Amino acid sequence: MTAESLLLLTPKECGALDRRASAEISVRDLMERAGWSVARAVRRRWRPCRALVLCGPGNNGGDGYVAARHLAAFGFAVRVAPLAPPREGSDAAWAAREWRGPLAPFTPDEVRRADLVIDGLFGAGLDRAPDERIVAMLNAARDLVAIDMLTGIDGATGAVLAELPVAALTVTFVRFKPGHFLLPGHEHLGELVCADIGMPDPLVAAVGSRLWHNAPGLWTVPGMTVESHKYSRGVVSLCGGAAMPGAARLAAAGARASGAGLVRINAGDSAALYRLGAPGLVVDSEPLAALMEDERRKVWVCGPGLEPDEVAAALPVLLGANRTVLADAGALTWGAADLSRLRGVAAVTPHLGEFTRLFGAPGRDRVAAAREAAARIEAVVVLKGPDTIIAAPDGRAAINTHAGPALATAGSGDTLAGVIATLLAAGMPVWEACCGGVWIHGEAGLRAGDWPIAEDFDRHLGAARAEAVRRCRRPLRDGVPTRLVNRSEFM
Repeated sequence: MTAESLLLLTPKECGALDRRASAEISVRDLMERAGWSVARAVRRRWRPCRALVLCGPGNNGGDGYVAARHLAAFGFAVRVAPLAPPREGSDAAWAAREWRGPLAPFTPDEVRRADLVIDGLFGAGLDRAPDERIVAMLNAARDLVAIDMLTGIDGATGAVLAELPVAALTVTFVRFKPGHFLLPGHEHLGELVCADIGMPDPLVAAVGSRLWHNAPGLWTVPGMTVESHKYSRGVVSLCGGAAMPGAARLAAAGARASGAGLVRINAGDSAALYRLGAPGLVVDSEPLAALMEDERRKVWVCGPGLEPDEVAAALPVLLGANRTVLADAGALTWGAADLSRLRGVAAVTPHLGEFTRLFGAPGRDRVAAAREAAARIEAVVVLKGPDTIIAAPDGRAAINTHAGPALATAGSGDTLAGVIATLLAAGMPVWEACCGGVWIHGEAGLRAGDWPIAEDFDRHLGAARAEAVRRCRRPLRDGVPTRLVNRSEFM
């Protein structure tokens, strides 16, 4: 993959792209290619059958009329049910005139007569609940294909605005939309296909989107060379607490398993709690301030297993020494009382509850909320969840879906903190390290199988990182990713 191919476009950005493109490319040509792409995707997955195409009055409906024409040529028995006629003189009106097959009433009875229903009503741009009649039509479908986006799902936020069915297939164009990957909308879309309809890449780049689907190619993970040594691979240091040593040990194990050259825990008077652990883990009992004299120890994890007073004693020392600090767990609890306490950390990794205590409930647009939070504390925010959002203070953001529900186990977040710290210690920039760490952690979770515990992920982190390195080096053959599957296939 490449960063360009992983770019996501909001509906507003798609509108801006269409306006830019209209000066260079015929909208009718783009509509023709889009409709043909839908018909081709359907033909590859279904044998000829009775198909009903639901067409709205706009360009999404225009794509539907074109798809109907090509499906009929492929041998499908196609009828078109218009919601409303397109505006006279529009490109959609041209597409409607080109359809010379039968029309059907826009009723649930017509839907029930069809073997396959294609939703060409509104696409990704609808940000309000559709009419109840439309909802009834969609829910009456036996098999459903969505053009661009299932009607009733906000393409910008993934919000599901009505009681909607699950589509078998969604075909979009040029680039995926955020709502294709954000929950709960993602779970309603079935197989996802992005079709290349000939939109020039420079026009896409000129839109200026700052949002990506997270995958190798958006970032590059350092691999090993014959000259690698433990300090070039990086030193990860952690603050260990007295009450909950298991969390810091999980984070340390995640760092070691994902490729850190050296991992050290500073536990002070509690050092004995950690010295019975893995022999490759170095445990320090010196005062934290004294450890700041070692300039090789640039990256620290502060928070897993720490009580508020332990964070208060450690985090200001680390920030005062200009260390790169990943703050999690107890550090977030301590920071929630006063956000200025987190000023200077490189990244925070809250789950939804921690995020809400820090910044307030994210609301419908979680990408916007994560971006605002990152700008507020001038640190990368990793809003953890099944669709983790990684936001930078400069507005860059990525949505990660490369994960499964196996990660939903105690200690998984501690492991993630260790993985991200490993990539920071290896020299990756903060946002890229967070994106890469989230993906590698998700890959390990997918490899761990059903019902793992957090310690199980460690056995797969090395292979997960190697897979990330391999994918970073492998060129994308077709320019645009053309197929993704619903997350449930990985469960």
